[in-house]
Amino acid sequence: MRIATWNVNSVRARADRVVAWLERSGTDVLAMQETKCRDEQFPYAVLEAAGYEVAHVGTTQWNGVAIASRVGLADVEAGFPGQPAYGEEEAVVEARALGATCAGVRVWSLYVPHGRDPGHPHYTYKLAWLEGLRAAAGSWLEAGTGDPEAQIALVGDWNVIPYDTDVYDAAAFAGHTHVTEPERRAFFAFGDAGYTEVSRRHVPQEGAYTYWDYQQLCFPKNKGLRIDFAWASPALAARVTGASIDREERKGKGASDHVPVVLDLDDRP
Repeated sequence: MRIATWNVNSVRARADRVVAWLERSGTDVLAMQETKCRDEQFPYAVLEAAGYEVAHVGTTQWNGVAIASRVGLADVEAGFPGQPAYGEEEAVVEARALGATCAGVRVWSLYVPHGRDPGHPHYTYKLAWLEGLRAAAGSWLEAGTGDPEAQIALVGDWNVIPYDTDVYDAAAFAGHTHVTEPERRAFFAFGDAGYTEVSRRHVPQEGAYTYWDYQQLCFPKNKGLRIDFAWASPALAARVTGASIDREERKGKGASDHVPVVLDLDDRP
């Protein structure tokens, strides 16, 4: 079984490219972020014609998350329990989290808030959002309230740079979001909750970026960031046999600024 996560940065503009990649890569389940459309605007027909069931949550032209699966799609859940709301005028729960069960694996497509600036309310919201997700994810594994043997994948665009080696120039990010100690602590807290960041385990090298800005020739100059990750519960982590970052998908006309992160699982239930 193959599971992938990809911030597609507008699915309507890249639906054909997404399907072509799914067919070429043999991916069974794809978690997508930043779809940038409302539910009624999502290009369901394009993915369904390729053999995928699709779940999506999107309410505006911003954010939006989806899961496409050719191995089943059940128990779809928009938002995790206790997900914080945000709004400078009226607080709303944004379309940033979507869960579904695919062939026994509970997949969560996650688009973590950016944070904007350490002094901005959006930064406080980001930390609260990560803590809310960690609390929910921890409860899913707790004996009595959850299932310690549950197979759970928390995948997506985390908008956190965990290590200085995950950015082309750490000094350039000093004092900005993504690299602050509170953000990094919030990210690593998922390890304390019992999860393993499996893409790091299989792709540990420096410079294994997943995002390159469109500006200033960042991709040709390899000025990238590693911000897309996969945290797996113990039962799922035991099934992961490999991971990869498809850097080639950043090339060519109409590419997203992110690339897919792929997990390969063995067939043990």
